[in-house]
Amino acid sequence: MTATQTIEKRAIDTPAPASGETPDTVRVWLRFVRLQQRLSNGIAAELRAIGLSIPQFDLISTLSEREGITQGELAQRLYVTKGNVSGLVDRLVEAALVERRPIPGDRRSHALHLTPAGRQRAKDGIAAQRGFVERTLGRLPGEDVAELERILRAWRDVARETF
Repeated sequence: MTATQTIEKRAIDTPAPASGETPDTVRVWLRFVRLQQRLSNGIAAELRAIGLSIPQFDLISTLSEREGITQGELAQRLYVTKGNVSGLVDRLVEAALVERRPIPGDRRSHALHLTPAGRQRAKDGIAAQRGFVERTLGRLPGEDVAELERILRAWRDVARETF
């Protein structure tokens, strides 16, 4: 049995900690990762129904908030490499959802803009995302959502300090 399998088996076989007992952080981590994967699969299916992948949706929804940015700026906003954005933009240009416009005085960069079809697809994707979130996270009590937000912000801050 590999170390990963051992950790996964332990997470499955380990009951929730008793009140006052320190939780098993690996078990919590694995639950978080599995939930993230399940949610990612769910939203991917919703987006596929309107003809988008998650990366395509990320790109066009980002452009719907701020058109006219360069591929480099878009890569920074999406936390991916310029190479990843380049291929994705190429495919979205071919699909007539995004267009590259020259930037006066800069022959190497282009400003990225949504076409009317791209703008509509972004709206459809945002609506699908909003509906998915409401059918999942939105079903939890408001105080649980607030507590989850507090925990995620704290975890994010620890992660930022770490790397």
